[in-house]
Formats: sequence, structure tokens, C-alpha cells
Amino acid sequence: MASQIRVQYVKSSISHPKDQKATIRLLGLRRLNQTVTLPDNLAVRGMVRKVSHLVRIEEVTEEA
Repeated sequence: MASQIRVQYVKSSISHPKDQKATIRLLGLRRLNQTVTLPDNLAVRGMVRKVSHLVRIEEVTEEA
């Protein structure tokens, strides 16, 4: 099965550039401390890297 990552929004994007605010929105994050589970692919990794100072990342392990 495809691996996934869990992204948590931990720091506000106020006073950060518009492109970083847009990236937070595109990741599906709306409120502080919200967590979303996303597929682990290059596109998502690139977005997470752009806003790495605003989010916390965790690998999701599949338990069968």
C-alpha cells in the first residue's frame, strides 16, 4: 500500500508571504493544530518543505 504522511499545522502563517499561505491551504490545513493525512509523493513533499517552519510532519505506519 502507498505510504502516507501526517501533517500538523503548528504555527500561524500570518506575516508570511502569500505563496506560503496558499500552500498551507492547498495542503488542506485551515486551523492551527489541525492534522491531515496526505499521500507521500514528491508534490506533497515539495509543498511541505516550502512551509516546513509552519508544520510538523510524521510518517504514518500501516499496521496490518
